[in-house]
Amino acid sequence: MNWISNNLSEILIMAGLALLVIEVVVLGFSTFVLFFVGLAAVAAGGLMTVGVIPESMLSALSSVGILTALLAVLLWRPLKSMQGNVERKKVTSDLVGHSFILNEAVSMTKNPAYRYSGIDWNLSSEQELSAGTLVEVTGVAVGKFIVQAKVS
Repeated sequence: MNWISNNLSEILIMAGLALLVIEVVVLGFSTFVLFFVGLAAVAAGGLMTVGVIPESMLSALSSVGILTALLAVLLWRPLKSMQGNVERKKVTSDLVGHSFILNEAVSMTKNPAYRYSGIDWNLSSEQELSAGTLVEVTGVAVGKFIVQAKVS
């Protein structure tokens, strides 16, 4: 116990850094709890090292608690908005570009099945395509190929 009280500021800094690493690396910055506590522990350890806060267990726990609450109030909105800015880009598939000849006609109302790679895919198209037409897959949805006539 004597060793802990003699090295309290360094222990707080190391524990805070460990919490920050766990938050970012393991949890992928998905929760902010460990981030706020880790940041507060590093700040409290730094303030203890400089001599602003006395090196006692009570002041360490209370300063980490107060700094955690203060950081949560100050940083919650900016971090939440940063987390919400996710690029929504359309996923491309290696199935797009696959060409084949239709066995049945495809229209807005008729969606025949096409077997490819062991899976029955429903075909859909925005235009009327007759049987025997060479088509190309332009989009893929769950269980569905979106096709159009292939331009040579």
